[in-house]
Amino acid sequence: MSVELTVLLTPLFVVLLLFVVLCARTASAKIDVNAAAASAARAASLAASPAAARAEATAAASQALAGQAVSCTSLAVSVDTTAFRRGGSVSVTLACTVRLSDLGLPGVSATRTVTGSARAPVDVFRQVSP
Repeated sequence: MSVELTVLLTPLFVVLLLFVVLCARTASAKIDVNAAAASAARAASLAASPAAARAEATAAASQALAGQAVSCTSLAVSVDTTAFRRGGSVSVTLACTVRLSDLGLPGVSATRTVTGSARAPVDVFRQVSP
């Protein structure tokens, strides 16, 4: 009786364990993407122009995610510089596609897109060009 019960419960336990790993990996990716978005927004707020802000945000986001456990198969960086002026703010939104196919869970897509966003103020005493 106990052998049959073990044979029946082992696959369920493995699936449950893989589900926990899926949740942990998704939560870790969300934390890393939010931190990268904050870093990108801060870098963009220090730039001298909106064009430079977009370039700085993209570079900062890529650099921040390169040092983390998450590996994005694709990374989309959206920088909103409509309020880029002294006393204004810069918003950055990241969309990172994380690969999950190595888990092999049935019914789970091979990738999941994790998003994060942040806003940083542009310094009031900073010289900003249009």
